[in-house]
Amino acid sequence: MRDIKKIRILVILTFLGIISSCSDYLDVVPDNVATIDNAFVDKTQAEKYLFTCYSFLPRFDDPEGNPEFYAGDEYWIFWPIPDGYATSLDPYQIARGLQNRVSPLMNFWEGGGRVPPLWQGIRSCNIFLENIDKVTDLEPFLKNRWIAEVKFLKAYYHWYLLKAYGPIPIVDENLPISANSDQVRIERQPVDDVVDYIVELIDSVTQEEVNGGLPNRIDNKTSELGRITKPIALAIKARVLVTAASPLFNGNTDFDNFLGNDGTPLFNTNFEIEKWNRALKACEEAVVACEAAGISLYEFNENAQGATDRIKTEMSIRNAVCERWNSELIWGNVGSDVPSWAVQLTASPNLDPNITSLNLKAHFAPTLRIAEMFYTENGVPIDEDKTWSYQDRYNLRTVEASDEGMQEGYKTVGLHFNREPRFYANLGFDGATWFMRNNTWDLKTKIGQHAGKKQSVLYSITGYYAKKLVNWNMVISQGGGVSLEFYPWPVMRLADLYLLYAEALNETGNNALALEYINKVRERAGLETVQTSWSTYSNNPGKYTTQDGLREIIQQERLIELALEGKRFWDLKRWKKSASRLNTPIYGWDIGQEEYETYNRRTLLFDQKFNAPRDYFWPLSDNVLTINPNLVQNPGW
Repeated sequence: MRDIKKIRILVILTFLGIISSCSDYLDVVPDNVATIDNAFVDKTQAEKYLFTCYSFLPRFDDPEGNPEFYAGDEYWIFWPIPDGYATSLDPYQIARGLQNRVSPLMNFWEGGGRVPPLWQGIRSCNIFLENIDKVTDLEPFLKNRWIAEVKFLKAYYHWYLLKAYGPIPIVDENLPISANSDQVRIERQPVDDVVDYIVELIDSVTQEEVNGGLPNRIDNKTSELGRITKPIALAIKARVLVTAASPLFNGNTDFDNFLGNDGTPLFNTNFEIEKWNRALKACEEAVVACEAAGISLYEFNENAQGATDRIKTEMSIRNAVCERWNSELIWGNVGSDVPSWAVQLTASPNLDPNITSLNLKAHFAPTLRIAEMFYTENGVPIDEDKTWSYQDRYNLRTVEASDEGMQEGYKTVGLHFNREPRFYANLGFDGATWFMRNNTWDLKTKIGQHAGKKQSVLYSITGYYAKKLVNWNMVISQGGGVSLEFYPWPVMRLADLYLLYAEALNETGNNALALEYINKVRERAGLETVQTSWSTYSNNPGKYTTQDGLREIIQQERLIELALEGKRFWDLKRWKKSASRLNTPIYGWDIGQEEYETYNRRTLLFDQKFNAPRDYFWPLSDNVLTINPNLVQNPGW
């Protein structure tokens, strides 16, 4: 393990411009007296401070506070946004190439608006760890658990900053107020050192279980769901190490001149297979821990009216996300007051032709690129399936009784025919059917139809809808009110971990076991094995037998299985695929039309650009660099 240079940081970080006053974060102490002593005077107050440490988690289920939704190419939205309609335009502007160093968008470094200041979160974690021993009425096993939770949160905040900004400072402890300005002018640390520090923190709370620590599962489901468990910590460790082994951080020569203020190289530009070996071990450990805790791939088994075998497969896919606290969930985040509320209203169009609800915005508009990404019904890419007419995918066809997921007699493009179950589970579109507990709805989205464009803001700009994110228990009342069943946002679920494991297995030469874990996910999705699908239907039947070919298959499998959940944004970055995928035009359908022929025309929405390698990491603001000149700017900014 590398010798990590641990940095102490001043309690009041005015020098760095990243921390606001004490009253901004210590809002849990009695009588509004913002003192550390009062925050740790007893068990009750200390627990409040514990929850303050949790409060800095990114708003995973906030369409405007989470860059994973709109900052890439997975979703698109109409532009310009009408004045006063949205409170934050940051993620949309990043997707449109408007990130900047004067006032950075999605500024997790300093915080603001709907984005938490993660350095302040780290500071709060350090305060907790330095003061928890003052609490005299706290049982030892409970204290050890709380300490473990906060250490994990501190690791996670470092991890999120690393993803967004690359090499960052390591803030392990708070300095006393007497520290001088030179001491608080901290420097960025090499990426590998930051990764080691994050992993060391997670290891410190998962390897020891003496007298408490992280639980393997949550037993008190009435008040503790969403708290950190050992499977959560190990799964995030696996994600950290897979990312560290991926091309963005492993052997990336694009940043060979990225140096610290003292000349220290901040990127190790040499490829190291040991990083993949380390990631593999972490994935194995996480899989074992999750399965031992009873976590398993979700299967829909309700006898709902109209639920055919095809619908049950679709609901297994949808409810792996939307059924609250289902068997597949490793980490479900409940940070917002009503988890997934904004996501569902943003995703759903009006389904009932007799009721119009202005609460259903349908803004989450998956792009045409996403629709083309899913496999055919044979489980291979649409441009590889020798039985599927790729060249006719934009031509109109009439839906027949034997065609799944669509309305008989309706006309739609060939792209929507004979696709895999995940296509119909993820996407709604003009002519599709939409299964809910109370009915199977016919989705009609041309202008003037019940699910089509309404007003200037209630519509999907692409003609696609994020069906996967809408819980099947949603009901619209006659007055337009919406009854929703909330679910925790899936920060990590088992299918995600299985595919990370498959990726690490392939990179370390274990093709057979990698296929086994991919096929577990494919089986739940109603598909045959990779071996059968490629051997039988692909025009490249031996693709899965090579490391490069299987890598491509694993990457597409991840993008499909985790589609619309935001994982694509970071995966494209770590694979160094953003430069190619985000430098191509964004298309949808011509949604302002009334007729089949005119509506189903591919329409250019935006010519997206990605400036590589600059855009792989966000800039630090000029203000931060002025306050602390030791913090060098990211390359290209």
